[in-house]
Amino acid sequence: MKKKMFFVLVLFLAAFAYYFFSTMKGLDYYEPEIIATHSEGEEFVGSRTCMECHADIHASHLETAHYNTSALANADNILGSFKSNSNTVETKELELTMQKKGKSFYQQTKIKGTNEQLPPEKFDIVIGSGVKGQSYLTWKEDKLFQLQASYYPPLDTWINSPGYPAQRLERPVRDGCLKCHVTFAKNKDFSGQGNQYEKAQFLYGVDCEKCHRPSAKHVIFHRNNPDVKTSRFMLQLDTIARQKRLDACAQCHSGPRDNLVQGNSFSFLSGENLREYSRNFYTGQPNTELDVHGNQYGLLTTSKCFIQSPQMDCSSCHDPHKKQRGDTSYFNQKCMGCHTDNSTKCTGDVAEVSSMGNNCISCHMPNSPSKGMSVELNSLKTSVYVRTHLIGIYPKEQWLE
Repeated sequence: MKKKMFFVLVLFLAAFAYYFFSTMKGLDYYEPEIIATHSEGEEFVGSRTCMECHADIHASHLETAHYNTSALANADNILGSFKSNSNTVETKELELTMQKKGKSFYQQTKIKGTNEQLPPEKFDIVIGSGVKGQSYLTWKEDKLFQLQASYYPPLDTWINSPGYPAQRLERPVRDGCLKCHVTFAKNKDFSGQGNQYEKAQFLYGVDCEKCHRPSAKHVIFHRNNPDVKTSRFMLQLDTIARQKRLDACAQCHSGPRDNLVQGNSFSFLSGENLREYSRNFYTGQPNTELDVHGNQYGLLTTSKCFIQSPQMDCSSCHDPHKKQRGDTSYFNQKCMGCHTDNSTKCTGDVAEVSSMGNNCISCHMPNSPSKGMSVELNSLKTSVYVRTHLIGIYPKEQWLE
């Protein structure tokens, strides 16, 4: 009798173990939550899943302007002040007041010369890391609009959003605007022309999956096969041709690319040929006419440094996983990594070069005014300055920090 009971107990435990481990395979750990699905069927799972195996890279990436180029709006990432006397901006026809109510933030719009006030509009999404500026988006049901007020860091003040007219106007946000500030967004209009989105399929910031492709297959495989150290189902950018490496950056850093060849603004995935998806309407411009804000790719690829360096790409100088802004020593070392022979000599005035900390970038890639990105201050338009990627020799008056 005891043997029979023992045998039944063993069978029970075996059945329980089989059931337990079979169930475990279906848990979220082995089957991560799918946050969004690309039109080609590839699935996004978010960068938190990357943290398990790439903790150091993930932690440093959180500090980058790329990662912080969009986020859900909250007290930590809205940089403009909501204090009295610092929370307004006026146009000829409107007075905009920024207000905090509980844990939420709103733009209150008043029509000048009347008692009319529009319903308050909520700050829902922050656009921009705050280095050059910030704009804000608001949801109206499932439609997305830009708020009229933006924040301008150089003067620590609210401004009328760049390009916004002085009068009241709703500005819908379409894929062409979003594509460089979010990893993925699903527009209900596949063409991307509408501004109705699936709120649940919004991946904020330029994150891991923007450059390495949607990673559901990669995560599922390696969670189920932890002993396999060779990366599977993941794009490794250093293994693909230079042009495709450049394309991964050029999808956002090569101008508007409003001429869609196929799909929509989010159809392209890193590792593919970008020209098969989108192109600029204006091509063949002299490099002096390329805008420093929108087309760093065009400026770089017409530089002598690039033309004479067959393997040079964006990552030759930039580590996209780290915050490197202002790291003069790092970028100097990158320059000197190529310019080390005796034929390369700095012809600048010794005292001036020394006073600038021997900063190669200040002279050869100076901050320059953007033609396409400007702000209006006291009725005067002021260009936003961005470091040019047209590497060259510039007159002294263009050396700006």
